[in-house]
Amino acid sequence: MTSARGNRRTVVTGIGVIAPNGVGADDFWKATREGAAVLGPVTREGCEQLPLRVAGEVTGFDADAAVEGRFLVQTDRFTHYAMAAADLALEDARLHPDENAPFATGVVTAAGSGGGEFGQRELQNLWGQGPRFVGPYQSIAWFYAASTGQISIRGGFKGPCAVVASDEAGGLDALAHAARSIARGADAIVVGGAEAPLAPYSMVCQLGYPELSLVEDPAQAYLPFTARASGFVPAEGGAMFVLEDETVARRRGARIRAELAGHAATFTGASRWAESREGLARAIRSALEQARCAPDEIDVVFADALGVPEADRAEALAIADALGAHAGRVPVTAPKTGIGRAYCGAPLLDTAAAVLAMEQGFVPPTPNVTDVVHDLDLVCGYGRTAELRTALVLSRGLMGSNAALVLRAGAGARS
Repeated sequence: MTSARGNRRTVVTGIGVIAPNGVGADDFWKATREGAAVLGPVTREGCEQLPLRVAGEVTGFDADAAVEGRFLVQTDRFTHYAMAAADLALEDARLHPDENAPFATGVVTAAGSGGGEFGQRELQNLWGQGPRFVGPYQSIAWFYAASTGQISIRGGFKGPCAVVASDEAGGLDALAHAARSIARGADAIVVGGAEAPLAPYSMVCQLGYPELSLVEDPAQAYLPFTARASGFVPAEGGAMFVLEDETVARRRGARIRAELAGHAATFTGASRWAESREGLARAIRSALEQARCAPDEIDVVFADALGVPEADRAEALAIADALGAHAGRVPVTAPKTGIGRAYCGAPLLDTAAAVLAMEQGFVPPTPNVTDVVHDLDLVCGYGRTAELRTALVLSRGLMGSNAALVLRAGAGARS
């Protein structure tokens, strides 16, 4: 995204992923490209008797190996994922903290639920053993801003830092917030978010969402845009990115993976899915306008894909409203049907997939989905080779937030 002054463009130079289908961007992309479906039974201790039986769990992640012990003891699983993903993004960007310029780099994360697992453990200690058995880190580990704070402290990043709490769409809003910080003078922002909602307390809270799928068959539990749509399946994990000012990135020889070209957000109210049509369409149009992008320039859409019939219909209509005649020709995909919906982490994983898709010239499929009942060119079964120069990523939150992000391909994209 270009600032009002027109001289600072925001580009992606690093990607770090912790997802149910892979740890690291390479493993994540391999599974996403192949349409791997990894939804399965919830195995977290204490969740056995809950009606939510299917989720996307992160496997193959060793927190002890990824995060130093002194940080592990004071943080929840959602922050472990965020710190590890930030390390991967920084490594990918080959960006190392500059002790002489600590204020040049900041941190922004999005969070939806905070550290529920850590908080539950400490509350159990309180009621089971007494206040003397509650650790001092309870005051910070549960907090939405914990990931931002710990990544900043751990990396020595003293530039503009923030946490965005704007529903699931906050994942895209965090990227826009980071871009604005770069427009105002920051050289780089480590940005993204991860969630860990698969603990008893967190899961009980989610059971209040009427949009949650309680289907017990992993292959049938999350089927957006179909006649069998019965809600969404939750997941853990997320993605972190290194965003930089393009001039600064080129000066240090960084690989430009993509450009954040446009973003917009709207709000239409909790569970008002019919109304989300207008709100999402407005966000798409505004993001296109900011990116100076015509509707027919969009080469692929990464859908929000909630899996609720009314919401799916509203999204399909919003895409048609905003893209016009081009809507029927542009491929639409929702890789999250294979891994679950990681709340704020979901659109960030979609953003990672979009960047990788543009680089590889390949639209990944929508796992498990076949019988599409909406007027969308939804990519099912197998992915497609395509020239991808511009991608549109969509997100809506259960509380009513809507967001759209336009990405342009970087130098590494196939033509």
